Amino acid sequence: MNPKIERVNKDIEKTKVKLTEQQTRLRELEKQKTELENMEIVDVVRGMDISLADLAALLKTGGATSGQVGPKSTTPTEIETEDTPDEE
Repeated sequence: MNPKIERVNKDIEKTKVKLTEQQTRLRELEKQKTELENMEIVDVVRGMDISLADLAALLKTGGATSGQVGPKSTTPTEIETEDTPDEE
């Protein structure tokens, strides 16, 4: 076989191995991130000094926010329709 083709084939194989290793590393990091986020959530909830029943009721009624701070943002089309009077 042509030596250039063999070299390219070897490079392809080495790249595939590195790619697999990096994908594994990425999955590990994502798992670690999720675990850290979950620990942070648990710490916040424990710091609320609220019973489990009250917490469940709070979550069911929507008392918990989605993490958004401040009012809901509007899209440009919503802004246009809010500012213009209805034409009839």
